[in-house]
Order: sequence, then C-alpha cells, then structure tokens
Amino acid sequence: MNNFFVILAAGKSKRFNKKIAKQFYYYKNKEIIEHSIEKSLNSKLFKKIVIVTNNINHIKKKKYPKQIKIIKGGKERSDSSLIALKYIRKYKPNNVFIHDAARPDFSIKLLKNIIKNLKKNKAVVPVVYSKDSIKYKVQNQIFNLNRNNSILTQTPQAFRYKDLFNLSQKQRTKISDEATLFINANYKIKFIPGENRNNKITYLDDLKSLKTYYGIGFDLHKLIRKKKLYLGGINIPFHSGLKGHSDGDVILHAIIDAILGAIRKKDIGTYFPNTKKFKNIRSPKMLKPIVDNLKKYNFYINNLDINLICEQPKVSKYRNKIINSISNLMHLSKDLINLKGKTVEKLGLIGKEKAIACEVIISITQYD
Repeated sequence: MNNFFVILAAGKSKRFNKKIAKQFYYYKNKEIIEHSIEKSLNSKLFKKIVIVTNNINHIKKKKYPKQIKIIKGGKERSDSSLIALKYIRKYKPNNVFIHDAARPDFSIKLLKNIIKNLKKNKAVVPVVYSKDSIKYKVQNQIFNLNRNNSILTQTPQAFRYKDLFNLSQKQRTKISDEATLFINANYKIKFIPGENRNNKITYLDDLKSLKTYYGIGFDLHKLIRKKKLYLGGINIPFHSGLKGHSDGDVILHAIIDAILGAIRKKDIGTYFPNTKKFKNIRSPKMLKPIVDNLKKYNFYINNLDINLICEQPKVSKYRNKIINSISNLMHLSKDLINLKGKTVEKLGLIGKEKAIACEVIISITQYD
C-alpha cells in the first residue's frame, strides 16, 4: 500500500461569507474537514494523509495519529497541490489522491472503487451528470450544451504520482482541479461514476441541512364502567372506558405530548387544562390544532412509533382500524405509523385491567 491522500484546505472561502474558513465550519456535528480526515483514516487505504492548510495552529490543536502530516499551503489551489506533491516525494509514493476539504460527503466505497480502477489507469476521476440545463457563454453569445455529454468532475481524484508531479511542475496558470492538467496534456483519464451526495460546499446556504427532532409522549387513565372506550380516535367495543376530563384517549394524548415535546412547546395540559371549556372534549379536536401547528412551522413527520400498554382489549384485533384513524386525523401515510401492543404480565392497575397506558415516540423534520 503506497497510496497517499492529500486534503486541500488552504482556501480563504471568500464566497462562503463567514469569518472562519468553511473547512473549519461545523457540519453534521463536526468541522467540515474532519469528515475527510476521518474517512481517509478509517478506509485504511493510505500510507500518509497530508493536510494542506494556511491555518496550521488550528489543525494542530487536534490529536491525530502520526500517519497524518500537516503542511502550509499556498495562495492558490494549484499552489497548495504542488506543495503537497513536493512534500510527499521523499516517501516515493506510487499513487496520490487529491481531495478538496469542502467535499465532506464522499464515501469509503468511492475510495475503494478509485483504487480498483487505478491499477490499470494513470488517472481516475469520479464524475456525475448535471441535473440542470447547461448554457455556455462566449463573449455576448449564449450556446446550449448537451447535458448528456457534459460531466461534472468531483474529488477525490487519483493519479500515478510521477505523472501528476511532472505535469504540476510545468503548470503556469491557475487550474480548478488536477484532471485539467491531464486533459490539457492529452493524457487519458478513466472517468468513473461519482456520488450525487458528494457535493462541494461553496456557499453558506449549502450547509442549510434539514433539522430533525424527537419527542416522547406518555399517558395513562383508569378504566371505568359505563363509559365508551376511545383509542386512536375510534370507539373500541369494551366493557369500560377511560376516565378523564376529556374522552381519555391515551393514544391521541400521548401523540399530542410527543409532538409538543419535539417542537419544545411544553405539554398537553398547557393547551387543554381541566376547565369547563374542555370538559368531555373529544381528543381528535385536541389533536387537530397541534398537527396544524406543525405545518405552520414547516415541520413534517418522519415516523410515529406507538406502544399501547394494556391487558385488554387485544391490540392486534384493532391495529389496522386505529392506524387508519390516526392516518386520517394527522394526514399521515399509514406506512409511517407503527402500533405495538404491550402487556405488563398482570402487574399493577394495568395488569388487573383497571387502566390503559400509552407511550409514543415521534420524529419530525423542519424544512425552510
């Protein structure tokens, strides 16, 4: 294994519009550059990993294994690339990968595919096809390009070290990637499928990822004779119903509390206190404004997991009806709702069939 991985992280991020360089901005709970460092390390494919940066002190604050080397970069991307190539020359590398730190979402699978193709090729570059229509401007004229014949190059790009080093030394103008050197020299490149998620972060808006939140809801009510039993918004044939200021529907109450927990809006009692106004209110009427509030703040539900805890009635007998009811009340696909029945092995009030409880976990995501 004589492969070297170079991470270019010396840019000033002028288009990113932040006081700190984008490679040190947090993304998915860690600095953008950390994603590339961790993946290259975890792949176990590289003899050395070289970080090229103009903020050496920031990088050196982290404790990395000796396999990682940190060197000072240049003014331009091509300068930093050549500095790295000159630095690793003493190790006599066979192959070198050049990667932009601003691409944190590549996979180790892609690294392995590049190495596989590098065995029979001098240069391997991952590419994707554009999803957009492409125009090309020459002076004042605009031309349409055939999208099917246009490819977008990604990094990491891999090369036989000697070829890339020789071409880089001769280069006198700025280049956007190393593949450009091979194309300009009429060298053959093996283009392989890239990854659509392997996008380059250029602007601050590129980091506006969706935010996911979770909430837990729980409710328990005693069973009393001569009252209708409501579960999930429907009447279930049973000898007793649930005691409560409302209809006592533990499933819908637990769902409401789970939603409120996920959006950090207190609890069900805050919105539906034990007052005359809400006496004997049906739980679907309580659920509706809570669900409407989700839409108001641009949330959507990823999934709903429900545990109904009782000895009787048997959940399996009414599962589909309850799920259908919740689906209709919440305007939510049935595929996103799971209902499980749990007993307590005859213990306590629930075990003696004197109470029913429910717990719910919900996952929601907010979008712009």
